[in-house]
Amino acid sequence: MILIGSKYKFNELEKEILKKNIVYVKPDKNEIEKLLSKNDFKYLILNTEKIDNELIKYLTSLELQGYKFLTIEHFFENYLQKLYIPNNDTKISYLEEIKPYNKLEYLIKRIIDYIISIPLLILSLPIMAYAAYRIKKESPDGPIIFKQKRVGKGGKEFVCYKFRSMIPDAEKEKPQFASKDDPRVFKWGAFMRKTRIDELPQLINVLKGDMHLVGPRPERKYWIDIFEKEIPYYNQRHLVAPGITGWAQVNYPYGENALDAKQKLMYDLYYIKNWSLWLEIKTIFKTLKVIIGRKGL
Repeated sequence: MILIGSKYKFNELEKEILKKNIVYVKPDKNEIEKLLSKNDFKYLILNTEKIDNELIKYLTSLELQGYKFLTIEHFFENYLQKLYIPNNDTKISYLEEIKPYNKLEYLIKRIIDYIISIPLLILSLPIMAYAAYRIKKESPDGPIIFKQKRVGKGGKEFVCYKFRSMIPDAEKEKPQFASKDDPRVFKWGAFMRKTRIDELPQLINVLKGDMHLVGPRPERKYWIDIFEKEIPYYNQRHLVAPGITGWAQVNYPYGENALDAKQKLMYDLYYIKNWSLWLEIKTIFKTLKVIIGRKGL
C-alpha cells in the first residue's frame, strides 16, 4: 500500500489492524513510478492536500492498469471505521456529514436503552451491593458513589454517577488523566475499572435520559475546553448524548493525552455519522468482549 504524501502517518495500532506493507512516497510521478517498478502494490492512497495536473493524469493512467485509488479520508472510513480529522477546522463538509440522530434513530436508541438497561440494572444489584461493600472495606473514608459533572448533549452538563475507584481527594490540585496502573486507584477499584463494574451506576443516567447505553463517553468540561482548542471538530461529539460504552472505547486503548483524545474522536464521529442498528449491536457485543477479556483501564 502506497501513501502518496505525508498528510497523515499511521500509528502502530492502525498498522496492526491493516497488516499491510505501508510505504510513504512524495507526490511526484518519478518517485511513484520508481516504487511501482520494484514492488507489487495494489492500493494507492492520496495522502496529500494538493496534487498537480501532471500527477493526476499519471494516476488516472495507473487506475486504468488496475491499481485501486482512495483518498485518506475514504480509506479511514472504509477500512479503519473511523473518520479522518484534518489538522484545522476548515473542512466545511463536516457540517453536512455529522448530524444528530433523526427521530426514528433516536426512538430506536431509547428502546435499546430501556430494553437492556432495566434488566441489567436489576440483575446487577447483587454485584453493585458487593461493590459497595468492597469500596467501604478498602477505602472507608470516601463516598461509595462518585458524582461528577460531565458534558452531555448540546454541551449541557449533568451529574454522572460511578462507583468510586480512587482514593478520596485523588485530584488535590487540578484535574488529571488517570493512567495505567494509576497509584490513586485502590485494588478493588482497579478490578472494577477492568470489568466496567464502576460504570454500572450510570444505568441510572441512561434511564434519566442524560446518557445512552452507547455513544461518545462523557467528558469533563475542564478537558473539553482544552480539547476544543487543540482538536478540530471536537464539539461535534456533543450533537448526541454520551454513552456508557462507545465505538471509540471498544476500538482504541485507554488514552491519557490530547493525541489519544483525537484518535477517539475519529471513532466517535464515525459512529455518529454511520449510526445504524447493526453498528449499535456490534458495539454492544464488542463491549462484552472487552469486559470478558478485562481489557479496560
